[in-house]
Amino acid sequence: MNSSNRIVIAVLSLFSVVSLGQTEADQGPIPNKLYLSPLPVIGANPAFGFFYGGAASGSMYLGNTHTTNISNALLTATYSTKEQLMFTLKSNIYTADNGWFLMGDYRLFFSSQPTFGLGTGGQNLNLSGLNGEYANATLNDNVEAEPLDFNLIRFYETVTKSIYPNLYVGVGVHVDVFSEIEDGGLDLDSANPVLTNHFLYSKKYGFDPSQYSIIGASANVIYDSRDNISYPYQGEFAFVSWKYNPEFLGSDQNSSSLWLEYRKYISLSESNPRNILAFWSYANFTTSGRLPYMALPSIGWDQMGRSGRAYPQGRFRGDHMVYLEAEYRFPLPILESKPNLFGATVFANMTTASSSDNNVQLFDYIKPAGGVGLRIMLSEAARTNLTIDYGWGANGAGAFYLNLNEYF
Repeated sequence: MNSSNRIVIAVLSLFSVVSLGQTEADQGPIPNKLYLSPLPVIGANPAFGFFYGGAASGSMYLGNTHTTNISNALLTATYSTKEQLMFTLKSNIYTADNGWFLMGDYRLFFSSQPTFGLGTGGQNLNLSGLNGEYANATLNDNVEAEPLDFNLIRFYETVTKSIYPNLYVGVGVHVDVFSEIEDGGLDLDSANPVLTNHFLYSKKYGFDPSQYSIIGASANVIYDSRDNISYPYQGEFAFVSWKYNPEFLGSDQNSSSLWLEYRKYISLSESNPRNILAFWSYANFTTSGRLPYMALPSIGWDQMGRSGRAYPQGRFRGDHMVYLEAEYRFPLPILESKPNLFGATVFANMTTASSSDNNVQLFDYIKPAGGVGLRIMLSEAARTNLTIDYGWGANGAGAFYLNLNEYF
């Protein structure tokens, strides 16, 4: 996929953005005050057509600012000319004195997405395992993408309690319901049917290709010493989550998965803490059973949907996945009166995914990417940024991104 195949164009009022930054008082953060940063969004790409909508980031200290981390919620709503309607709400909430930490991920999609097979090597599945069914079939040879329409209802909520400074343990509930799935590359009516990776995987492992559900509960351990979740200057974040998806809760099949995540932030300057080296890594393993195709580990499907800059969401998917990213963030003191208004970043990432169907193991193939970005500070007290990035990836991949708050 070359850069012309996925271009996002952000149209916004720079005057209103700068005004927000300039009217932010130089006073310190205030408990129970809502720091709200709304942003109109207009864009276009081949997957969505022309789309428009809005995003808003809300931050608040729910207790003493010296003993309570700032809480944040990010709301987005977009609609496209291809009749794709998408709503998301992502939240990270700390109660007073960091007694409890809650993470939420809610999505309602009437949408579509290109799919690309499994693994980071040769991604097309082989045709074995169907017991002679579709003996005359061939696999869709569209190496670029296989279009998939779907509806998604997601409800994720993780509730953890502090048991030691910065250390939390707790449980979560996770619901994904995919419905009205339509495989655009599938043709079963011809004398020589044309199959897709999604259809082939679903039939091979006993899932209904038109709908499936994954409903489970999780056990979680979190360590979080970040000084701010929207834009950390220093600290660490570690997250271990084991999720069990039993049939008796409503999953189509019994399965389990393990999520391991680690982030590290290092400020390189005492005089200006915005000179930061940031590191992000996660591993997502299928530990038992089989997950349906769209629920397999995949880039861009993390809580905030931020992994894999340069590649479209879902570009790499597999039984197991490992993702690594590093970023250098630094200020751009363009305006003497507002030295913190502008900033920039340089980043690099890599993805590897396995697929037992393709005999591809983790780290057999690695897909790298890198890029640059501009930052505009909307609220100094809440450290809310407008982020504008461009990433370059393997095989000509490339994309623009517009978001609120840092990517990790």
